[in-house]
Amino acid sequence: MPKPSTPPTRQAAPANQDPLTPEAQAWLSYLGTQRRASPHTLTSYQRDLGKLQTLCSGRMLAEIKPADIRRFVAKLHAGGLEARSIARTLSCWRGLFRWLLARGQLAANPVLGIRPPKAGKPLPKALSVDAASALLDATPEDVLEMRDIAMFELFYSSGLRLAELGGLDLTGTCSIAEGEVTVFGKRSKTRRVPVGGKALEALTSWLEVRATLAAPDEVALFVSQRGARLSLGMIRARLARWAREKGAPQHVHPHMLRHSFASHMLQSSGDLRAVQELLGHASIRSTQVYTHLDFQHLAKIYDAAHPRAKKKA
Repeated sequence: MPKPSTPPTRQAAPANQDPLTPEAQAWLSYLGTQRRASPHTLTSYQRDLGKLQTLCSGRMLAEIKPADIRRFVAKLHAGGLEARSIARTLSCWRGLFRWLLARGQLAANPVLGIRPPKAGKPLPKALSVDAASALLDATPEDVLEMRDIAMFELFYSSGLRLAELGGLDLTGTCSIAEGEVTVFGKRSKTRRVPVGGKALEALTSWLEVRATLAAPDEVALFVSQRGARLSLGMIRARLARWAREKGAPQHVHPHMLRHSFASHMLQSSGDLRAVQELLGHASIRSTQVYTHLDFQHLAKIYDAAHPRAKKKA
């Protein structure tokens, strides 16, 4: 009979790191045997505990105070560790000290109430004007691509959200004659959005052939090969595929076209309130992120044009 396997009581230390303290090793063993933590989790925790051990510089864990933890966090942040990684590290440390506290080896948990630095909110990614044109100027080769171009043009022309475009109906929401669409946005708010010339042309072409796909009683503006309303997932997939085929240098998704619409509108008009209305943002703060994108655009122009900003050859 094979011998029953016994769970290890110690974890192997990563290269170039001293073995963990007995308390840390015991906690990892507890997590692995009693809590059934995954090997990936144990490896991550071992790295985080190694950071703590390095920062403690030989001090006993029972001697660590909240002020020490704050100083450790500041060092990790100054060393380039991202806020999300610091949050995970603090979670690991908090768990260790909580376990030691429950075993009577500590008087208090020094990590309680310690928060990681706030993570910076990444700017939305937008296509350049040239990249957007290259994506949309291609000629459709069949009925499905005529539908797709109409959808993509509408995303970029009117800044629609994915759910807003997918929810458009043949009547009541799309008015080719008036050059606008009526969409139902977040929190069931309705807004009317103008549609540009290129998008109107693409929509007109699609409507001329829509009946070849749509079921007789289907009211959706955009339909699948089976004749029913096109799913949101399929809209995403068709756009990603189209972008790959046209040589886009990055993954393109519907919200990127919405971001591109907002950024390009703001660059051209400078009217933040108008862009807010077109996007259907309840707060101007949601729209102000595009001022940062606009500033990046202006900064590039400045660097290329200003005589004191040009780099010497």
